[in-house]
Amino acid sequence: MKRQDLILILCVCIVLAPFFIPATGFLDGFKNLTNAYPYVMSFFKFALLSTLGEMIGLRIRKGVYNEPGFGVVPRMMVWGFLGMGICLAMSVFKAGMPVVLGTIASCCTENRGETIAAIVETFNGPLSWGKVGIAFSISVAMNSIFAPVMMTFHKCTDIHILRTGGTVNGLLSRMPMGEMLSSIDWQRHWGFTLKKTIPLFWFPAHTITFLLPGTWQVLFAAVLGVALGVMLAIANNKK
Repeated sequence: MKRQDLILILCVCIVLAPFFIPATGFLDGFKNLTNAYPYVMSFFKFALLSTLGEMIGLRIRKGVYNEPGFGVVPRMMVWGFLGMGICLAMSVFKAGMPVVLGTIASCCTENRGETIAAIVETFNGPLSWGKVGIAFSISVAMNSIFAPVMMTFHKCTDIHILRTGGTVNGLLSRMPMGEMLSSIDWQRHWGFTLKKTIPLFWFPAHTITFLLPGTWQVLFAAVLGVALGVMLAIANNKK
């Protein structure tokens, strides 16, 4: 473990410490802000945590947390934008999948409304196998429909950031999507990022996410971004 690793660990401990000290009121303030401004808070959660995941990934690959052209600030901006989209997607799929499940379950009956209400009640109730099943179905739907598009767009922004020198102005310059898409290593992006991490990691990981209280769901999803950075770094090293 090098000095830079110790500095990072120390910084993380300093940031997290107030949340574990009730007298500071940080935890209550965090919950109140999350409930009042969910999309703004999602921006900052993903900007900080998911970018940290990419920095850890760089540390695994090259031994440093930052390098010229890496573009920490542009990556934070992209992750913040994606974080708001993820927050939106989570809200949509949480509200929509119980309706879909209720519609399927009541396709041969006339009690569709009651069935949907029962599923919603189960999902909002205490932990049970039924609630786990609903959370898993939400995770599968979101990660099968939304995640591939989001991950591919994020890959395009990564390429764009690197090609424009890791600057904010470079990020805000025109991004030729056709060129970005053709520059993706599809063998790795499809063969590992999409085909393996989505069913093997994101399906179960986001099942846990949707079982958590609403205040913590987006935060936990952002923490998983750290895991994503590590996994992508491992995939790159394998290549």
